[in-house]
Amino acid sequence: MISVANLFTNDRIPSSYFAPDAYLRGDLEMGLLENRQGDRLIALPATLLQAIYSGLDKETGQASRLVLMNCGRWWGKNFYRRFHEELSNYHGRSIADLPMVKFLQSLQQCWQTHGWGSIELDFSYQPRGFLSAKIQNSAFAQLASNSTRPVCFLEAGILAAFFSQLTGQDLHCIQTTCESLGADRNHFVLGLAQRLEPAEPLITKFDHDAIMQQLCV
Repeated sequence: MISVANLFTNDRIPSSYFAPDAYLRGDLEMGLLENRQGDRLIALPATLLQAIYSGLDKETGQASRLVLMNCGRWWGKNFYRRFHEELSNYHGRSIADLPMVKFLQSLQQCWQTHGWGSIELDFSYQPRGFLSAKIQNSAFAQLASNSTRPVCFLEAGILAAFFSQLTGQDLHCIQTTCESLGADRNHFVLGLAQRLEPAEPLITKFDHDAIMQQLCV
């Protein structure tokens, strides 16, 4: 129940902090895009993302996967720091003290508001030491170069770093299905690197459920 006394010291009732109409603020004349704290945001045009993918392919070849993964890890580490800071300040407590439902809703809204598609976490395999993430309408998948395997290494790096910071463990992330290959969503699996290693050669041969069965044997 909302305390009446608190209404005299707090001028807003906590809701969805990352709701687009409240979180995003722009000035078309100045060409600025900011969040509700006044921090600058950047819009990535499709042509820029396509150029990054094609440039890395030409300059680094197969190593582009590692480059994108490392860039994603750097991005994810900073994303977690900002997410933690903004949400904690808004609710007046650490995100570790937030109800799980509030945390998940905030992450989903934040992901969508930033234009990264929609994300859903699957805890079905948590007892076996794995966390699955499902992402739909990913711009990173839609604009990636043609490939015979999943291509969202940037997102995999973001997820790995974000949940490593959240759990205090050094987690790795692999992608098992990809929209660029005709899947209806992108599946990612998070876990300890040594436990995910057996899944790498299976990615181009089996679907997500079959890979998870192999990992959980």
